[in-house]
Amino acid sequence: MNRFSKTSLGVLMTLFFILSFSIQTKAQEEKKMEIYGFIMMDAGYNFNQSDPDWFDVMRPTKLPAFENEFGTDGNVYYSVRQTRLGFKTSFPTQLGELKTQFEYEMFGTGADAGQTTFRLRHAYAELGKFGVGQYWSPFMDIDIFPNSVEYWGPNGMVLFRNVQFRYMPIQGDTRLTIALERPGRSADQGVYEGRIELENVEGRFPLPDLSAEYRQALPFGYVELAGMLRRIEWEDLNEDEFELSGGATGWGLNLTTNINIGENDVFRGGVVYGEGIQNYMNDAPVDIGIRNNFSDPVSPVEGVALPMIGLSAFLDHTWSDKFSTSVGYSMLDIENSDAQTDDSYKKGQYALINLLYYPAENFLAGFEYQWGHRENFRDGWNTSVSRIQFSFKYNFSHSF
Repeated sequence: MNRFSKTSLGVLMTLFFILSFSIQTKAQEEKKMEIYGFIMMDAGYNFNQSDPDWFDVMRPTKLPAFENEFGTDGNVYYSVRQTRLGFKTSFPTQLGELKTQFEYEMFGTGADAGQTTFRLRHAYAELGKFGVGQYWSPFMDIDIFPNSVEYWGPNGMVLFRNVQFRYMPIQGDTRLTIALERPGRSADQGVYEGRIELENVEGRFPLPDLSAEYRQALPFGYVELAGMLRRIEWEDLNEDEFELSGGATGWGLNLTTNINIGENDVFRGGVVYGEGIQNYMNDAPVDIGIRNNFSDPVSPVEGVALPMIGLSAFLDHTWSDKFSTSVGYSMLDIENSDAQTDDSYKKGQYALINLLYYPAENFLAGFEYQWGHRENFRDGWNTSVSRIQFSFKYNFSHSF
């Protein structure tokens, strides 16, 4: 009996450990965490000149608005600001799978422009058909970004990560997304910049921005149409004889596509048109300009949403498992208002061609030629910049 009991106890204990290990393994399979990112170094030569805070990117808005605004031509640059680190998690809940993404890079903007510093890219959570946090705006399509090593990318494409609440009734290759996004705007007071009458005119945002996208998957790729609707207002807080309060409605449509041309080529293109949506663009000036209204002595100037059109067209070609090339062109054209300054930004162009080499898994080395062009509103000024860039990139990823 004792012998039987010991044997039975051993069998039961063995079964218990097998069952516990099985349950633990299953739980580990259901709960996942990934650490990912890359180390990247850029080195290049700018044959012309651009804003030194943006020394390692091609932004037409940051090209000089007049001769030698940023010193002399010809500068070498080195940068590691594209380096990135991110975390993704996924685990089951009673309401479905919860996914999160937390991602940083080293590219300083805003008050940190020109610096190598931590910058938040994504802070996003998704549960079922709902998502909250900072993530790609549904108004944009990241899949038209070319396979290039230049960080900023085509100036004529919509590209904006925004804080949002989104609903995704259709998910997958074909998808529908609707979002309420954090509002914002940028304004140009034009020739009246610095006037005391404009000092206390403050922006107001009574409503969130409304965006939506619908993507239709096709045998050769996809086609996507996205829209944006927003309200921008400003209030005159001065106690004087003028009334400069007002508002404008911003709107836009963004049509994009990926077309697979055979096995080795992908065309990535888009066209966007709208008014007062410049802060959603990858590289654009202000949403609101100022217009003369001299027939009204109480409101002699007024703010208006600036119309714009953007284009982006790139071809990614794969030569072999070791080499690839991307080539293409992008453009953004602004319809300026009459009270903007003569040297205001009107049109920017962007182009590149590269040869990228993949000598080993997770490693990339590449050479890229980049070109940019700026055209002013009505003073006749335009300028171009050319640069060459060499980049080295090592990807890493580990899942738990």
